[in-house]
Amino acid sequence: MSLTIPDDVVSATELTEQELAVELAVELYQREKLSLGHAARLAGMDKWSFNDLLADRDIPMHYDVADLQQDLATLRSLENR
Repeated sequence: MSLTIPDDVVSATELTEQELAVELAVELYQREKLSLGHAARLAGMDKWSFNDLLADRDIPMHYDVADLQQDLATLRSLENR
């Protein structure tokens, strides 16, 4: 599915199409509607660059207990090699 935003709506924002895509991606990520990967893709950026943008805007990464547990399990498995 593709989304078409009318030119007059884009013009009204006074943003370029790329800037609008970034703003939309940031907002949807912040509202937890998109993952980091999907938001970065929408913004036309790699995950690292998008994460840097979030940090510049003081927007925290979504990281919960399940993420921590998964990271700890990964570290343990690497430690046991």
